[in-house]
Amino acid sequence: MSLNRRQFLKQSIPGAAAVGVSNSVANYLSQPDIAGRFSMPGLYAADSPPKKASKYIDVHTHIGTTWNGNKELTVDGLLRWMDEHDIERSVLLPLTSPESSSFLLLTEPALVAAKAHPDRFTAFCSIDPRTSLRGGRKGFLDVIGRYVEQGARGFGEHKVGLDFDDPLMMQIYDVCEELQIPLLFHMDNERGKDQPGLPRLEHALATFPKLNFLGHGPGWWASISGGLTQAELMSYPKDKVRPGGAIDRLMEAYPNLYGDLSAGSGANSISRDRDFGREFMIRRQDRLMFGTDYLQPGQAVPQFELFDSLDLPAAVATKVFRGNAERVLKLNS
Repeated sequence: MSLNRRQFLKQSIPGAAAVGVSNSVANYLSQPDIAGRFSMPGLYAADSPPKKASKYIDVHTHIGTTWNGNKELTVDGLLRWMDEHDIERSVLLPLTSPESSSFLLLTEPALVAAKAHPDRFTAFCSIDPRTSLRGGRKGFLDVIGRYVEQGARGFGEHKVGLDFDDPLMMQIYDVCEELQIPLLFHMDNERGKDQPGLPRLEHALATFPKLNFLGHGPGWWASISGGLTQAELMSYPKDKVRPGGAIDRLMEAYPNLYGDLSAGSGANSISRDRDFGREFMIRRQDRLMFGTDYLQPGQAVPQFELFDSLDLPAAVATKVFRGNAERVLKLNS
């Protein structure tokens, strides 16, 4: 036995017709998107809850306007994009050095977004090592320490126009080690500068063995291959990976070194020599983290299709796509 809308309204709302309620409610129920939800014995069938994003933790995103000519990426825009791509959580990275971007992305908006969406965002903090602060190292410890107290889980994107082991840079590493937060760096011939073989990075790794460094950028990812020229530290090589790459050597020697697979440089390091790339991801499964460097609406991100096409073992994919980030960033604590 079933009731039509008019019969239902008469039984459910006595006198409704007299006061004009039945017509308004009936009109409401007649809307296609509403009528489709009508069922008995309840008034509405509950919507199926959306599937919770869970495949990825993205260690490299930016909110705001990064480069002139870019569209602004809002918090809501990033959240929608994350849901579309099964990303449970994103790390929000400030950019505070003049060489890092056209517009500075400050730490405070990242902290605000992470506080508003604690289950979706993790904020990092950043300060340029050339900033004028009273007290030298103590001043940097005070400022970065305040950010950590406010919820920052790491430092970066560290993208500074100095040699990687410049004394000012080393001061930042020292402070981050004391505060026990990881540091995500960018490396090329203009920012976080090094030489083929990455001797400056190695100096920092050896000096601060308790600081976890997360590598990113053309200079870092070109170093998956050996036999590099200085110019190649600014490039996206397309040839086969040559023996003697600094990344493998340094990861073998320094347990505090990790790789952020984001951006064109991260995707290129794996796709330029897919057999090597797949073997590398399996070999370094405990040291690699999924990232995109998503920073404007509509941006192409090759990582999704590329990594899925490699058919990685499930245990490896879980570590790279989310597990290593959870562990290093202490997301479950």
